[in-house]
Amino acid sequence: MPSVAINPILIRRAAPADAQVIADLVDLGEREGQLLPRSLSAIRASIGDWLVATDNERVVGVGSLVEMGPTLSEVRSLAVAPAYRQNGVGAKIVDALVDEARARGIPTVFALTRAVPFFEKQGFVVTVKADFPEKVWRDCIVCPVRDACDEVAVVRSVNSKT
Repeated sequence: MPSVAINPILIRRAAPADAQVIADLVDLGEREGQLLPRSLSAIRASIGDWLVATDNERVVGVGSLVEMGPTLSEVRSLAVAPAYRQNGVGAKIVDALVDEARARGIPTVFALTRAVPFFEKQGFVVTVKADFPEKVWRDCIVCPVRDACDEVAVVRSVNSKT
């Protein structure tokens, strides 16, 4: 896969006009077997939860922070355009999402992922899904792959630095 010259990557809050490119990156992640589907309408409805990484104003990465309760948020739908992978874009998005959780006063973030080594590099540690009943009852119960789920739960205190 060809690499691109990376300009300084900027992270910003997603705007309504970003919904389609967010959906496109999430769809790519779904086709690659890394993400669960998110509809364009669901992305539009939750646009305030999304951050985007930009290179010269072009969206090249996305991620969302979903509050599960007053003490817990989920890092969800982390996706980076193929040409921008292995350049730290995903790490920048995760750092910004953790900063967002900190700003909201939420002490703990978690993710369900197949990319455990990536999240461990970001200061997350492996745990068990049972630690997150909010997630299980809110999302996992209606997930199309719940009976064959191969995602691993990882967690991080927002006060810890990598």
